[in-house]
Amino acid sequence: MKALRDLEGKGHFTLPVSVRRVVKQREPRRLCGPVVEPQNVPEEVSEIIGLKLVMVETEGQMRIWNELMMQEHPQGAGPLVGRQLRYLIGSDHGWLGGLGFAAAALKLEDRDRWIGWSDLQRRKHLNVVVGMNRFLIRKNVRCKNLASKVLSMSMASLPEDFWQRFQERLLLVESFVDTETHDGACYRAANWIPVGKTKGRGRQDRYMTSQLSVKDIYIYPLESDFRKQIGLDSHAGLGALSPQDGLEKEHWAENEFGGAPLGDARLSKRLVKVAADKAEVPDRAFSGVAKGDWPSVKAYYRLIDQPEESAVDMFNILSPHRQRTARRMQGQKTVLCIQDGSDLNFSNLDQCEGLGQIGTNQTSAKSRGLHLHSTLAVAPNGLPLGVLRAQCNAVEVKAKQQRPESEIPIEEKKTFVWIEHHRDLVELSAQMPGTQLIDVCDREADFFELFDEQRRTKRVALLVRARHNRSIAKGSPKLFDAVSQMPIQSQVRVHVPRQSARPKKSKQDARPKRPGRWADMEVRYKKIRIAPPKFHKDKAPVEVWVIHVVEVNPPTGSKPIQWFLLTTIAITSPEQAEQCLRWYCLRWRIEDWHRVLKSGCRIEDLANKTAGRLRRAIAINLVIAWRIMLMTLLGREATQLPAEVLFSDIEVRTLRAYAKKNHLKPPVQLGDAIKLVAKIGGHLGRKNDLPPGHQILWHGYIALNIMCLGYALFSGEQNYPDVN
Repeated sequence: MKALRDLEGKGHFTLPVSVRRVVKQREPRRLCGPVVEPQNVPEEVSEIIGLKLVMVETEGQMRIWNELMMQEHPQGAGPLVGRQLRYLIGSDHGWLGGLGFAAAALKLEDRDRWIGWSDLQRRKHLNVVVGMNRFLIRKNVRCKNLASKVLSMSMASLPEDFWQRFQERLLLVESFVDTETHDGACYRAANWIPVGKTKGRGRQDRYMTSQLSVKDIYIYPLESDFRKQIGLDSHAGLGALSPQDGLEKEHWAENEFGGAPLGDARLSKRLVKVAADKAEVPDRAFSGVAKGDWPSVKAYYRLIDQPEESAVDMFNILSPHRQRTARRMQGQKTVLCIQDGSDLNFSNLDQCEGLGQIGTNQTSAKSRGLHLHSTLAVAPNGLPLGVLRAQCNAVEVKAKQQRPESEIPIEEKKTFVWIEHHRDLVELSAQMPGTQLIDVCDREADFFELFDEQRRTKRVALLVRARHNRSIAKGSPKLFDAVSQMPIQSQVRVHVPRQSARPKKSKQDARPKRPGRWADMEVRYKKIRIAPPKFHKDKAPVEVWVIHVVEVNPPTGSKPIQWFLLTTIAITSPEQAEQCLRWYCLRWRIEDWHRVLKSGCRIEDLANKTAGRLRRAIAINLVIAWRIMLMTLLGREATQLPAEVLFSDIEVRTLRAYAKKNHLKPPVQLGDAIKLVAKIGGHLGRKNDLPPGHQILWHGYIALNIMCLGYALFSGEQNYPDVN
C-alpha cells in the first residue's frame, strides 16, 4: 500500500477511492479484576527478594500483562505492531510492572541522523532495531533505582530472547520519554543515550498533523560496532570516535569546522578553508599564510569582521568542534574535563577597542588584553580530545565594593565562570551516560559554591587542588594539618613536568625555571566536611575527600612538591587515591595547550581593531593548537598506528625518500614518521634527549611541506595543492 501511494504521488496513476469497512476493535484478553498489589516492597532495589523478568508466554501471563497496562499505563495495552516481546517484572513481593517491545518507528529524523544511515539503508536494516513501546513501574512501588535496574536486566535478556523467538539478531533498542511527566533519569542511569526528539506525529500521521506530544528519543546499542555490522562507515552518524579519527590533512578542517552555524553557508565554507590554510603555518599572520593570494586575505577579514551581534561568534565557530569532541568523549570510560584560565596580552594594540585590564607591570603600567577561560577534554592516557567551551572576557577593573561579601551574588563574582563551565559539563554528560566526567581544576576553583553546585546533580565529579587551610571541626586541627597527621597509606612515583621561568608581576611572584623530574611521593587521604562560609550558614556542609601528596627526598635546592587535593570521588582504597593523583597530574595538559597557543600559534601577535575580531581569530586558533598537541602526543602515545593517520600520501612518500637518501629507517608506523619530522625540524634524537616538543615538530612539518612541493614538481605530481 505504501508503494502504491508513492507511485500515485508521482503521477503514474490514480487509485480508486478506498471503501473502509468498520471493524470492531478486538478487546485484549484481561483478568476478571485488577492485579493484586505487591506487598512490603523495600525502598532499595538491592533488598528486593526474587527480582526477575518473566517473558510472557502463557495466556495467564498475557492476561496479567494486559490488565496491568490497561489499568496503570497511560498508553494502555496496545495494540503493538510487528514482532513483539512482553515481560512482567516479578518478585516475591508480587508483580512490580511490565515491559513491551515491538516494531521500531519507521522514520525518526534525529534517530536516523544519529545512526547515520540513508533512507535506503534505513529501509533495508530497520529490522535490527526494536522499540520499547511499554515500560511500567506500578504507582504504589517506591523503590530507589528499580527502574534503571529493570532497564539493565531487560537489555541483558532481550537479544537472546528475541533470537530464540524470531531468529533475528538485534543491534539497537529505542524508546521514548514524555518529558512532561518524566525526566528520563532512569534511562541515563542504565546507559541509554539521548539522541534527540520526536516530531509528535506518530505512526499513522499521513497528513503531518503532529497531534501527539513531543518526546525525547533514547537509544541503547546492543553491539558497540553496530554501524559496521550494517555496512556504515565508522565515522557515520553521531556515534563515538577514537582520538585519531578524522585527523587526516585533507579532511580535518571540514570535520572540526564544517557546518558551523554562522548564519550563512558561505561563511561556514570560508571558515573551513581559513582553518585549513592557517594550520599549515600556524605561527604566521593570515596575510603570510595566503602567500600573496589577496582574495583569500580579503575573505578572511570579511569572516572575522562581523557585527558584534552576528552569529559569527566564538561559541558558533567552536560548535562543530565541540560536537566532534563529545563524540570522542563517548569512546572513553573516563574523561578529564580540565578547566583553567590564561591572560592574553594585547598591550601592543593601542587602538584596539574592547580590551580589558589584565594586570600591571613593575612600572605600574596597565597591561591590556583578554582573559581566556576554557575547558579541555583529556583522555586518561593524556591524549587531548578537544575544546569543550571557551570564552574570552575583557576584565573590567571594578570600583571597591560597598556591599559586604555576603550580599554579592555569586553570579557577579569572577569565580562564577568556574560554575558556568561545570554546569555546561553537567548538561553535556546527558549525551554520554556511559562516560564518567571529572571536572579538574586548579586552586582558584577552591570555593564552597562550586562544591555546593556539584552536589545538586552529582553527575560530574570534582577534583580540585585545595587553596584554603580551612577549619573542619571545633577543637580539631585545620584541614592541612589534619590530613598530614594521617598515616602513610601509599607511595607512588609521578612525573613532575618542567616549568619555565616567570618574571615578577604585580600579583604574582617570580618563578624560577624547573626541569622535569620523577618524584617519589607519600600519599595520605581522609574524608572531611567543608563547612559553609558565614554568609551561607543556611546550607549544609559538603562531604569531600582530601588527598595529601608530598615529595620525599627532593633534589638539593628544590622545594618539595606538596599538594592537597579535594575530590567528590569516594576514596576507599590507596589505589583510588593514586588514580586521582594521576588524573590531577594530567592537569598540565591545559598548560601545554596554552603554551602551544602562545608560542606555536602566536595568538598574542594577532593585530585587530576590536576585541570581537580577536575572539573570532582566537577561536580558530584554539582548535588548531589542539590538533598540534594531539599530533605531537599521538607520536609518543600511539606510535603503532599507521603513518597515514596523520600524514597524506605525498607526505609519506616524501618522508620515505628522505629516509632512503639519509640511510634512515623508512616510516611505516606513526611513531617513525613523527621522529623523522622532528629530525627535519632540528631534533637530534640523542639517547638522553627529551621527546620532541610542539615547536620542533612544527618547524619540521613546515620544512616537510616545502620538501613535498619540491617532490611534487620533480615527480610530476598534480594532486599536491601548492604545485601550481
